[in-house]
Amino acid sequence: MTGWGLFLAALITFLLTHAIPARPAVRGRLVETLGRKGYFAAYSILSLMVLAWLIIAAAQAPYVEVLPPWTIFRWAPLLVMPVVVWLAVAGLSIQNPFSFGGLGRRPFDPEHSGILRTTRHPILVALMLWAGSHLLANGSLSHVILFGLFAGFAVLGMSLIDRRNQRRMGIEWTRLSRNTARLSLRAPRPWPRLWIWLVSFAAYAALLYLHAPVIGLSPLP
Repeated sequence: MTGWGLFLAALITFLLTHAIPARPAVRGRLVETLGRKGYFAAYSILSLMVLAWLIIAAAQAPYVEVLPPWTIFRWAPLLVMPVVVWLAVAGLSIQNPFSFGGLGRRPFDPEHSGILRTTRHPILVALMLWAGSHLLANGSLSHVILFGLFAGFAVLGMSLIDRRNQRRMGIEWTRLSRNTARLSLRAPRPWPRLWIWLVSFAAYAALLYLHAPVIGLSPLP
């Protein structure tokens, strides 16, 4: 299978691996079987593997130009990805009762909401920024479909998850979410710890280094 067929297969696989575990019954059973940390670790590894396959398949699809390949657009990922990586690391490092996350040991404290003061959905915001910046840098039809779907999924997901949690938590939603926001410009309080910044920097450097050998395209303009 090659070309558009491979791209479609990778896209469907990616959507299924995210839609099925998101169902409360399935997620609850997986967490019960693997443990909370085991579930998130396995889910993250699987997601990254399928994501890499999808990106490679999009690059191998027939080229149909939608956006012009201007050099200035190639700078967008370089400038945005440090924020993306930082949001992802900060979001995964805490217990997040509102969205994806949950590798942190400390229970969520509504008086010290950390990164959730900026956004209750740091992983989805990271996905939105990643998709938007890469759409500009890769303007072929397959990439516009790929990154456009990711960005739309992230934006819609934030709204849907908030509404679902409001119904599920009831009055607890007001108490727990009072120092959080769906998406704002407010700085985290308290600021993430030093190790989060160091891990983010190392992850960004690794992405730059591995982008060409793994994806097959240099991230540098």
